Amino acid sequence: MAPPLRPLETRTDQEERIRPRQMIETRVCIDDTLGPFDCKLDPANRWNGWLSPHFPLDTARQLSAQTLQLAEEYGYDHVDTIHVIEGRADSRDTVHIIEGGPFRHRKNDKPQAVAVRINWRNVDRDAAHAARITEATPQARKAARRCRPGGRGASRAVIVHVRWQFLDEGSDTAANVVTPDSDGLFPIGGWEWTWHSVSWWCLCGADHEWHIPRCHLTREQVQAFTEAVPQVGAILRRLAPGATAALLETVAAPRIVGVVEGATELNLGDGGPFDTETLGEADAVLRAALGTDPIQGGPHWIRFPPNP
Repeated sequence: MAPPLRPLETRTDQEERIRPRQMIETRVCIDDTLGPFDCKLDPANRWNGWLSPHFPLDTARQLSAQTLQLAEEYGYDHVDTIHVIEGRADSRDTVHIIEGGPFRHRKNDKPQAVAVRINWRNVDRDAAHAARITEATPQARKAARRCRPGGRGASRAVIVHVRWQFLDEGSDTAANVVTPDSDGLFPIGGWEWTWHSVSWWCLCGADHEWHIPRCHLTREQVQAFTEAVPQVGAILRRLAPGATAALLETVAAPRIVGVVEGATELNLGDGGPFDTETLGEADAVLRAALGTDPIQGGPHWIRFPPNP
């Protein structure tokens, strides 16, 4: 489950990473393991094709929670973890202990830990050196119990990336402080993890990377449509509990022109299970999501989620 580590950098690699960036807003993930997360990134700054995202603090908190959940599920020897330590700009110096859980695939390995010593008054001036990661000695643990951030200044955060599988090897890169960029965003997993762009699918069937906002529909319309489909299914299932999909015509204002139950087509006219009011209600939900303008292509099948 651990993302692959980056290889040793060449001079060309280093020059590529420090060149002027053309940042875009997009959304990334690592398959179904991490994400999706909003971020900014330079699409040309890639490692073996993978992206190097920069995350806002709130998103970094979400990423941290997901890595900790994965570590608990799969073992700390298979997952890097991200930790967000909160404080204030005028807090006194503090010590924090980050505990690692059990290694699932190594015998006789005891849980590991690191200590993070933070000079909160220096975070704004020199974030790279305001926090120092050391061994979690008995003295550090005692200091952590004694220290509390306190203060009334502006909220601040220090983010720590721990690669537990390499911590016991004495590597000086097994744990590091993630330094924010000039925009206050945190680059996590760049040139190391297999981040890739989240895709969205237009109703026409074409897929696009997240930062591309429009096809036949806009990305926001597709999101609204995706959220509307279960609602449409619930409306139709009031009169046809077994309905599994509907056929959506889009040559004019979107409207339902067919409903099926498995392989059986249900009659929309007289003698069928539906009345005009129910079909009109379902059409209204779709038009609220898609708008009333014609959409190229179609008709389109929309499939309802299984009944709970």
